[in-house]
Amino acid sequence: MRLCGGCQIQELDYKKQLEIKENSVRQAMARIGNVENIDDILSPIIGMENPFFYRNKGQYPVKREEGKLKIGFYKKKTHEVMDTDLCVIQDEGNEEIIKLLRNIIEEENISIYDEKTKKGVLRHIIIRTGDIENADDIYGVKENENIDKAKEKMVVLVCNESKSKIEDKVLKKIDEELKKNIPGFKTLVVNINNKHTNVILGHQNRIISGTGEIRGKIGDIVFSISPQSFFQVNPVQTEVLYKKALEYANLSGNEEVFDIYCGIGTISLFLARNAKKVVGIEIVEQAIIDAKKNAKLNGMKNTEFFAGKAEEVVPNLYSEGKTADVVVVDPPRKGCDEKVLDTIVKMNPKRLVYVSCNPSTLARDVKYLREFGFVVEKVQPVDLFPHTTHVETVALLSKLDVNNHIEVE
Repeated sequence: MRLCGGCQIQELDYKKQLEIKENSVRQAMARIGNVENIDDILSPIIGMENPFFYRNKGQYPVKREEGKLKIGFYKKKTHEVMDTDLCVIQDEGNEEIIKLLRNIIEEENISIYDEKTKKGVLRHIIIRTGDIENADDIYGVKENENIDKAKEKMVVLVCNESKSKIEDKVLKKIDEELKKNIPGFKTLVVNINNKHTNVILGHQNRIISGTGEIRGKIGDIVFSISPQSFFQVNPVQTEVLYKKALEYANLSGNEEVFDIYCGIGTISLFLARNAKKVVGIEIVEQAIIDAKKNAKLNGMKNTEFFAGKAEEVVPNLYSEGKTADVVVVDPPRKGCDEKVLDTIVKMNPKRLVYVSCNPSTLARDVKYLREFGFVVEKVQPVDLFPHTTHVETVALLSKLDVNNHIEVE
């Protein structure tokens, strides 16, 4: 029996997985969204050619139970760690990193955090993988002789450092071993989290080596990724999803665009190349800092980013006279705040592109928007998370004119 709580439907044939996910979108839109013509506007789900080893971010809890070191993933519905080196949806290079760190932890007797006693140091190991294979093109300096042989790697050691920490000589050893043995290793970071909660990362980072960042890539747009950056974990399918969102936005170069819940600007930058201006809104302040950095990194000057709650920032911008021809939303699982939807209705954009990670809240928000004259034209599910129950969807909504005809250019 599979013990890991991560991949809920890995035992199913992949085609069956896709069938289930597509149907979940269909049912939600029909039953919750009251979309009667869903079979006419729902496109077949886009799956992966190879649905394995796709994740560019691995989060491994570390525990010592009955004297045995365990690094892996939580068992279903518990905080008990299932010990493993290999996960078939994580980047293949992670396996060697975990084995290397496991050996050093044992050799150096690194203190492991205990959730019950609140004592100990090492809590989690996070491994992030970028998409830049030749870092010399960006950095100009080769810091690691292996870096042009593989995608960039970041290793983050999440530590409880309120009273004790991993000795500098041990960190130096870890860094040297990673540089020596892991192609693409770019940076080692210690993240300090001394709060006794389920939140994995703290707010403070100590950069041990490198820049504390790696570079990811979606299409031909480059992104700077720090330990806390939100970046989609499946870059292959993210590009599929974002290209579909860009297609639905149907930009000519003259449009003002709002990207609400914009994160680090991933969709914003895709849109900016084809828009007159893109305004991004995101609650996480660090994400907005990253978004501005990413816009500069890609030479895009037609973007503007605002930090704050979407339900406060969007109405405020509208009250100041700022509006949009096209609106893109990519909300968290709970969907859009009603104040955001209400402001979108007042803006009266020609098109609304809704990127969703939850079919139920997508359908709920679609129902609300349909009451104010929006029509669902297209719905496209995309499988970003094979072997799990999660499904991403992008939907195109257009506004009816006074004669109940969909507005055209």
